[in-house]
Amino acid sequence: MGLGLVISTILSRAKPALGANAVSQVSTGGGRKALPKLEEFLKKRDFTGAITLLEFERNSGNSNEETDQWIGYCAFHLGDYKRALSEFEKLTVHHKNPAPDNWISLACCYFYLGMYPEAEEAAEKAPKSPLRTRLFFHLAHKFNDEKRLMMHHQQLEDVIEDQLSLASIHYLRSHYQEAIDIYKRILLDSREYLALNVYVALCYYKLDYYDVSQEVLAVYLQHYPDSPIAINLKACNHFRLYNGKAAEQELRALQDVTSSPLTFAQDLVRHNLVVFRGGEGALQVLPPLVDVIPEARLNLVIYYLKQDEVQEAYALLKDLEPTVPQEYILKGVVNSAIGQETGSRENLKIAQQYFQLVGGSASECDTIPGRQCMASCFFLLKQFDDVLLYLNSIKSYFYNDDTFNFNYAQAKAAVGDYKEAEEVFLLIQNEKIKNDYVFLSWLARCYIMNSKPRLAWELYLKMETSAEAFSLLQLIANDCYKMGQFYYAARAFDVLERLDPNPEYWEGKRGACVGMFQMIIAGKEPKDSLGDILQLLRNTANPQVEGIIRVIKKWAKDNHIPV
Repeated sequence: MGLGLVISTILSRAKPALGANAVSQVSTGGGRKALPKLEEFLKKRDFTGAITLLEFERNSGNSNEETDQWIGYCAFHLGDYKRALSEFEKLTVHHKNPAPDNWISLACCYFYLGMYPEAEEAAEKAPKSPLRTRLFFHLAHKFNDEKRLMMHHQQLEDVIEDQLSLASIHYLRSHYQEAIDIYKRILLDSREYLALNVYVALCYYKLDYYDVSQEVLAVYLQHYPDSPIAINLKACNHFRLYNGKAAEQELRALQDVTSSPLTFAQDLVRHNLVVFRGGEGALQVLPPLVDVIPEARLNLVIYYLKQDEVQEAYALLKDLEPTVPQEYILKGVVNSAIGQETGSRENLKIAQQYFQLVGGSASECDTIPGRQCMASCFFLLKQFDDVLLYLNSIKSYFYNDDTFNFNYAQAKAAVGDYKEAEEVFLLIQNEKIKNDYVFLSWLARCYIMNSKPRLAWELYLKMETSAEAFSLLQLIANDCYKMGQFYYAARAFDVLERLDPNPEYWEGKRGACVGMFQMIIAGKEPKDSLGDILQLLRNTANPQVEGIIRVIKKWAKDNHIPV
């Protein structure tokens, strides 16, 4: 599994959370029109300039409640939710007589900071409004409260703001096509809502249609080439379509985090650069972001898994209740790794259930990750015909993927297709996989089943003395014997017998030597192999050896073969 990208931050936002409410308050409050210069800043989305102007006004002694509201509004749109929260707390929590409408602005700040209980409490104090309904709708999703979610869903109207909110919930619940349908319907009537192209592009990215995502995104980038979210999404598409270097090149415009126009983009860039660079710098960058960017926790887990630090990965993920496919998949992978490492059937069962949940879901069953999950589920159940059913459907996407090929080759070998299994095993370049005992043992078996026992024997010879080498020797001895490849069976049993004087190893060597002798008599093996057989037999102190040697020597003498 590869590192996951962050393609946006707060995806539940369908519209500026302070939107019309704040504009209305500032433009009409006290009968005073907004400063023209402020309007110019806002039209250009230059919220830094707007705040500078507003702070100048505040420091000049001309400040009033409207100025504070505008500063909070601009800070919010800069992604500086803590600053916005501070401004709206002054207008509500620390105000003697707070204006009721400021409570909903405060609630939105809490929501964007992930402080959902506080957001709910603040929203309860706000007057009823469509924005309040939408906020409660999103809070119900965050609280996993299906009953309240449906209740607030029914309160939504067929207006753009409510439909955008509904689309964002569809997105968060991985119902990407439903979200696309809503966005496209709105765009048909309101093409000037260019930002919706970004949302559509996000959905296509999630559906793995990276080329389509790029095309849709280009419409927005033509008008706003400096948008951090759009640039980041373009970089993510390049990562999927090409490689990390191409992605990093696209992201270069946002890499100077000190001058980034949006503060949240700083974390976004730092996080995704770790992904683009294959995990480089993960331990320095990701831990502080674990509770800031949801993907940071998942990517740190992936990093630990790649470093074989399974316990660390498990500890980081064990308390996470999965809500989206990526989280279910990762929980499945971690439980599978723990189960295989510790021999825990319980963890393997949990992993199998998580994989089945994702692979069997309506939203994921036809996606590549969904099919990988079903393959993993059947792999754990050892139903390899079903594994191949799913892997065959996606293998064209993974021709050079070592991890995919490793699993695919194992499944092929498990159903007896040793010829293709050997070919796929030999495609693997990753040295870590190639030194893994599972790889070596399966490849050795493929060699033997494909009548190449010498190659299997060479795999053993390259190994250092260890328990795994001993196990591979047992596999070679037994599989070669079963396939009638008695020469290498005899050699393997000979080494086993010398390492462990188990009578079974002598019996195996004796049978292999006799079998080899019979094949020499039948002309299926070269006669000059007799000397090797006799040498192997002499390595044993068993009294049966002398009788076998006498028979072989007599036959050799009768046939004028020097031994």
